[in-house]
Formats: sequence, C-alpha cells, structure tokens
Amino acid sequence: MKATIWHNPKCGTSRKTLVLLEEAPGVDVTVVEYLKSPPSRAKLKQLYRDAGMTPQEGLRVRGSPAEEMGLTDDDATADQILDAMATEPILINRPLVETEKGVRLCRPQDLVQEII
Repeated sequence: MKATIWHNPKCGTSRKTLVLLEEAPGVDVTVVEYLKSPPSRAKLKQLYRDAGMTPQEGLRVRGSPAEEMGLTDDDATADQILDAMATEPILINRPLVETEKGVRLCRPQDLVQEII
C-alpha cells in the first residue's frame, strides 16, 4: 500500500505518525515536507473532501497567522482558507496522510491506523 504524509519534521505528532507508517508492514511511504513543497489548492480541497472535513477544520491556528489574517472569523469562507493555505502552508494543520483507504488529519497520530 502506498501512503503519502504531508509532514513537518519539527512537529512531534507528525514525527510519531511517520514512525507508525514506516513500521507498518507493506506500507510504502512518500514523505512531503509541506512547508518546502506545499500541496496545491486543488490537492488541499481534495484531501479535505476525502477526509470528510472542511478547510476550517484543517486550519492550523496555533503558531500561525490565521487569526491575524481573519481566517478564524465566522465569515471566513472555505475558499478564502484554501487560498490562504496554498500561499501560506504554515496554515495547514498536520500531518495529513493519504492512502487508498482514505485521508486523515492524524491528530492524534493513532488515527493513521484507520487508513493503513
């Protein structure tokens, strides 16, 4: 099975999720450091759709400029958030993992077990 993780090596949860993927038998892992190689807006939209979540639910607020950018306001739209994430990848909460079984925002890291 192939798995892609949008990973931040400075994040403990992301590192723990990566270990779970690497230790899972039969899983071929592709690691994308999303701060260096961010997913496109279209890819983000697809990831959140496949995870059954909204871009608002995938927005990283702590340690990001989300509040200053007005993205945490009730009137911030999904399109505004996706546009901001595409230009400022620090706004993407992590780690996102995609396999043939689905997509999860692995917070906590054990959620990755649902898709491997």
